Amino acid sequence: MRQFIAMVILALLAGCSAKPLIVHHVEKFTGTGENELYVVSHGWHTGIVVPAATIQQQIPELKARFGDTPYIEIGWGDKGFYQAEEITSGLTLRAILWPTESVIHSVAVPQRPVEFFSDSDVKKICLSNGELESLIRFISSSFYKDGAGNVLALKNGLYGNSQFYRGVGDYYLMNTCNKWTAKGLKSAGMDISPTFKLTASSVMRYLSPLNMTVKECGRDGLATAQFKLP
Repeated sequence: MRQFIAMVILALLAGCSAKPLIVHHVEKFTGTGENELYVVSHGWHTGIVVPAATIQQQIPELKARFGDTPYIEIGWGDKGFYQAEEITSGLTLRAILWPTESVIHSVAVPQRPVEFFSDSDVKKICLSNGELESLIRFISSSFYKDGAGNVLALKNGLYGNSQFYRGVGDYYLMNTCNKWTAKGLKSAGMDISPTFKLTASSVMRYLSPLNMTVKECGRDGLATAQFKLP
């Protein structure tokens, strides 16, 4: 019986969507670019903090929602678990074992992420324009868009000035929020294997040698990239 259940679970997972898919960036990551990227660990979950102007170019709804904030934190996760006011064991097991719909959590970050997330583990990385563009492609593809290209806003977010949006792809055991973060880093050209980056600690351990908290990226530490994605 156990073997049968295991086979059923594997069959279900095999048919799950592995989206959002990695954007393959051919240039080697150097870590010497002029654009700031931050990865934040909130204990069990990681998010990516990008210069707001870059993602707002691709998703105008984020400009309308958050205005001229300098940064936006983006996270991807299970629809039920992520939006729940109270985390239960049932929600946790369902999120891990059963394929579920995903959501995007977007947060306005009005100051330096290391200050705004002072109680969290924050890693800073410097990206070139090409690396940032590739990452933004990945993040943009993580938002569900209707036939007219509009994103779908859901309920208010978890903290600060934040908002949930409908996401792309299924959340399940081998496609977690932290794997999503690893996919984003891979899309930026980093030599990271997302396959087993299922926990926040596994992502942050990879980033530790790259942490550039003191170093400024480029002249002023803010994004200079201006690009338009198809």
